[in-house]
Amino acid sequence: MSLKLLARRAENTSFFEEVAEWSKSARSEDALRLDGLPGSLPALLGAHLSDDRPLAFLAPDAEEAAHLADDLTRLLTGDAGVALVPPSRRAPYDDEHVGDTAPLIERTDALQQLSSGEARIAVTSTAALAEKAPPPDAVRSETMTVALGDEEPPDELAALLTSQGFRRVEFVEEPGDVALRGGILDAYPFAGDYPVRIEFFGDEIDAIREFDVRTQRSVSRRSAARLTPNLEEHALDRRAPLFAFLPDDALLLSLDEQKIREDLNELRDEAQTAYDDLDDDARAEHPAPDALYLSEQEFTSALWAHPRLLLGAFSGSDELPARRFEASPQVPFNSNMELLRQRIDENAGKSLDTLIFCDSEGQQDRLSDLLSEQIEEGQARLLVETLHAGFEAPPLGLAVYTDHQIFNRYHRPKTRKRSAKGGLTRQKLQSLTLGDFVVHTDYGIGTFAGMREIEVRGTHQEAVRLRFRDDDVLYVNVNALHKLNKFTGKEGHQPRLTKLGSGRWERKKAQTKSEVKDMARDLIELYAKRKESKGFGYSEDSVWQRELEASFEFEDTPDQAAATEAVKRDMQNSTPMDRLICGDVGFGKTEIAVRAAFKAVQDGKQVAVLVPTTILADQHYETFSRRLERFPVNVDVLSRFRTRSEQKETLKR
Repeated sequence: MSLKLLARRAENTSFFEEVAEWSKSARSEDALRLDGLPGSLPALLGAHLSDDRPLAFLAPDAEEAAHLADDLTRLLTGDAGVALVPPSRRAPYDDEHVGDTAPLIERTDALQQLSSGEARIAVTSTAALAEKAPPPDAVRSETMTVALGDEEPPDELAALLTSQGFRRVEFVEEPGDVALRGGILDAYPFAGDYPVRIEFFGDEIDAIREFDVRTQRSVSRRSAARLTPNLEEHALDRRAPLFAFLPDDALLLSLDEQKIREDLNELRDEAQTAYDDLDDDARAEHPAPDALYLSEQEFTSALWAHPRLLLGAFSGSDELPARRFEASPQVPFNSNMELLRQRIDENAGKSLDTLIFCDSEGQQDRLSDLLSEQIEEGQARLLVETLHAGFEAPPLGLAVYTDHQIFNRYHRPKTRKRSAKGGLTRQKLQSLTLGDFVVHTDYGIGTFAGMREIEVRGTHQEAVRLRFRDDDVLYVNVNALHKLNKFTGKEGHQPRLTKLGSGRWERKKAQTKSEVKDMARDLIELYAKRKESKGFGYSEDSVWQRELEASFEFEDTPDQAAATEAVKRDMQNSTPMDRLICGDVGFGKTEIAVRAAFKAVQDGKQVAVLVPTTILADQHYETFSRRLERFPVNVDVLSRFRTRSEQKETLKR
């Protein structure tokens, strides 16, 4: 049963049919309370109701809104119909705050979809609702659309974009950049996934492509493109609630409406406090909170302007008419497979089919081994599908479980990812403080000495000021930030500044290059010898191995899954393993070690884990003990925190 079939089964229940009938005839000020819709059932209901009228989901927090939008996108055909409006995540009246541009891009993209009518479903949160936005007419008028065959001189198009707030640069790197090189114009709009490259034949637009900033390769060809500026910087004196983007006949579905109202008031109070703390000059430069943030009265008026369905434990007045769907949340299994098997048996006794949605084929394979008996008897089915939260619904004859909930693994909603370019970005540049060590790929190590506006051949340019040894100064144009990196080294280590013009940096690079070649030569010889050696080949994965890996509390990243499989392949090979796993703190290296150690133990081997500090020894002892507590494996620790007799006893074992 796919997600589409699940949605179809839900649509045929009397509850969904009654709510759909109410929705078709509901008018402004009409309200209906819905009880008993746990897990991802609100998304199933929304997917059904979206056929009849536009919808707007209001969630208490941004993460819940993201999960809801993710579920709706998976349940509906394509994702053009769902617009997730996130908060900007900017601190009220804090001009020095340097925030991530990703939420602004997603917010602008969503507003664009809603104003143009591309999205029939809006999903947003309290924090996003609290911030007013440029009105729909401003969004439409500020966004420029170009299409194949349009005639527009490239220099005039670049000037027009600059007048809308785009920055002229040599190469686009971030949203808001525009670059013109002859008959090619690159623009990085605040909407969409990629920058746009427009090629001209004379003044006529001959080709439009999306391209990857890092590789400069084309991603897709387009017949038209929208060049959206940073709308949050426009129309500051004319803001509108997000409700202004909804059609008049939109149906509101609020999750815990009372909590949304309380949190809105709290956010509004925070904005008022921040405004009151400004000095007189700053206050004169900023609009008052009434212009930028939603008031409780505006929120109430917007609610009454639309029919609405109230869901959740704090959905509102008990005096409203109500409907109840007899369903309950997925029970907590806490990685206990025996408890899961018992629940599947109980479900079968209640005439409930058990569906388990697996986030990946790997999880499906592991659970297939662990639940083979229940699957063979037809009590459970495994599908590679994703929903945020499971539920047990007798009206559907189904118990729907998610594997990430079974193993208490965090489920990350699908979000837009943008590729990063090497070197410093403008945002990273703004996070530097005076005196921070910076490495220039051509000139060496210097310190950051701030930003300066300099004049080169009669043109004013923004530049980074770097100070080198003997107070030598180098100015680096902001369009060459890819040549700069923040220095990273041993904690507390002070690098030696480079003397400009001394040739020392070039000699250092040449020496390092030579040493790397020597190291590579030695490694090749070593690997050749190791290839000829014979080692121990471990057995293939057991049921216990699959159960351990399935019980990991987080979802494996693609790199983590690939590294795990590579390590196990090495272990099953008779050639001695020689593999280095690299990764930042918190990215799952220890989990790979746990899995490899458990694989070795199952073949009767002992495993020693070496760490550099006593604290890390205790931390790894706790991690290995917790992960292996359900299996017959002895785990102990050797460190100076143990007495001599305890150390001897551990070594004896």
